[in-house]
Amino acid sequence: QVQLVESGGGLVQAGGSLRLSCAASGSIFSIDAMGWYRQAPGKQRELVARITSGGSTNYADSVKGRFTISMDNAKNMVYLQMNSLKPEDTNVYYCNGKVRINFYSALYDYWGQGTQVTVSS
Repeated sequence: QVQLVESGGGLVQAGGSLRLSCAASGSIFSIDAMGWYRQAPGKQRELVARITSGGSTNYADSVKGRFTISMDNAKNMVYLQMNSLKPEDTNVYYCNGKVRINFYSALYDYWGQGTQVTVSS
């Protein structure tokens, strides 16, 4: 089994910063990519930022220039540095990992339990 555990959410004023962390553990052979998604009540989960093991990144237009994703391949961790936060960034943020559990396996999607980010105006 593979577990993803997020940390770092909380309450911050508009214009402030937060750093989210996500640690992947368990039966991991390799991780192809990790990412952060967010989901508001009644809405679909949306991509915030994604990074491959090779370092390629992509971001939602709404966070470009404000958020930075990074990955520590050796530790199986991914981070999301969030600056210049806005009230509309308020959401539950979920960590995602695309994981191979052995050399021959397909890629599997694993999700963390989510961490709440609240930005007050």
